Amino acid sequence: MFNKVLIANRGEIAVRIMRTCRDMGVTSVAVYSEADATALHTRYADEAYCIGPPPAAQSYLDAKKIIETARACGAEAIHPGYGFLSERAEFGRACAEAGIVFIGPSPETLRKLGDKVEALRIAANAGVPSVPGSGGRVTPSEALALAPRIGFPLMIKAAAGGGGKGIRLVEDASTLEQSLRVAAQEAQASFGDDGLYLERYLDPVRHVEVQVLADRQGNFVHLGERECSVQRRSQKVVEESPSVAVDAALRERLGAAAVAIAREASYENAGTIEFLLDGTGSFYFIEANARLQVEHPVTELVAGLDLVREQLRIAAGEPLGFRQGDVDLRGWAIECRITAEDADSGFMPALGVAHHVNEPSGPGVRVDSCLFDGYEVGPHYDSLLSKLIVYGHDREHALSRLRRALDEYQVLGVKTTLAFHRRLADDPAFVRGDIDTRFLDRRFQFEAASAEHGDHAMVVAALLSHQRRSGGDGNGAVPGQASRWRSAGRQAAADRAPGGGRWRSTS
Repeated sequence: MFNKVLIANRGEIAVRIMRTCRDMGVTSVAVYSEADATALHTRYADEAYCIGPPPAAQSYLDAKKIIETARACGAEAIHPGYGFLSERAEFGRACAEAGIVFIGPSPETLRKLGDKVEALRIAANAGVPSVPGSGGRVTPSEALALAPRIGFPLMIKAAAGGGGKGIRLVEDASTLEQSLRVAAQEAQASFGDDGLYLERYLDPVRHVEVQVLADRQGNFVHLGERECSVQRRSQKVVEESPSVAVDAALRERLGAAAVAIAREASYENAGTIEFLLDGTGSFYFIEANARLQVEHPVTELVAGLDLVREQLRIAAGEPLGFRQGDVDLRGWAIECRITAEDADSGFMPALGVAHHVNEPSGPGVRVDSCLFDGYEVGPHYDSLLSKLIVYGHDREHALSRLRRALDEYQVLGVKTTLAFHRRLADDPAFVRGDIDTRFLDRRFQFEAASAEHGDHAMVVAALLSHQRRSGGDGNGAVPGQASRWRSAGRQAAADRAPGGGRWRSTS
């Protein structure tokens, strides 16, 4: 096992990884920007080193500086968390060249799965169906010709995309050309790649994903499914495991498909294979996430495993200590993402200094958090503050604990989504598990703002493009880590229809 591991991340995920390191007797090393000098991860780590000013491009995305820090402090491995550099093949390659273990899959696997079209080919080779569509990258002229054959509505997706970014829903041919133009601009700004592909839009469907683990000895296991259908603008809001829509037979089929894709990709370490699931039990591969997921705690609770511990063991060359037949999934877990956003104002990002922070505890309650009294929520990074995870012997039990924990949770000084989650936890349709990927759109009404969606999207794309030309990176982070340009983009986009204004339940 490693003696010292550097965590190339910030916020709640950095603290969560450090806790496992401490459990295992491994020295943890934090890196931090000047804005995070007093952050929880900076203070919790055994060692901490400043790597630059607040902009992510000059600190958390500076691969060279992070690797230099790891070498200088004697860290044998780097855990990237999620977001930032976690799925950058070039970062994994740079770690290897520096003689440092990258805790994740190989650079070649990162490269293949990072290209969504290549990932679709891997799934096809593994015998797993994908959503019907273009089957590969398309130029705008090819998309215009192909779209009528795919049928409307359809989805435009960025080939290099991920995390819910670079996606456009096109209802009919009248908006296709503009949507292609906007999607290409956003893809270029966010990922440095304007490649697009098309998929048929399936509705209603659930978003269900499967956690896999793979070691260097060729052992693969899956740890059941996570239900991730409660989304807003393709961003997950609530996750749970298991799914009310998955029985034992379907779980076995999903797990086998996920493992087949992981094998085909020569996967190693922890990863997630994502699917769309329709009402007939048919499922379609959509993408693979070659990293630890934000929602990994729900799997940990039902599987009784520490996924970060497994990641470290695999990266150190140790085999998995169990096989598929040993996996025992019990109970029910639900996670709510608590963000610094004002749901009453179209989920506008909120700034401020948190005080009177009272996080819940007690039976079946876990909080992965970066909050403390005096924590300043600034403009430099994404809005995720904490993850509230509850566990019960069944879904009803977990929901009762969720309501209790949300009632206990208090944060003053900055707007959060706690009130929104309290309302959601009491929503009859959510309680029944009657959800799909458009559940929030259908269940909650938003006052439409006057601005056109496309106009705002182009403004956001222009901001991100300017940032990239200035040395920034529009793809800087998953929750917990976005640039100030991304914050500006969220503010510009927050009022667009649908989604601007105050929300209310349709019940």
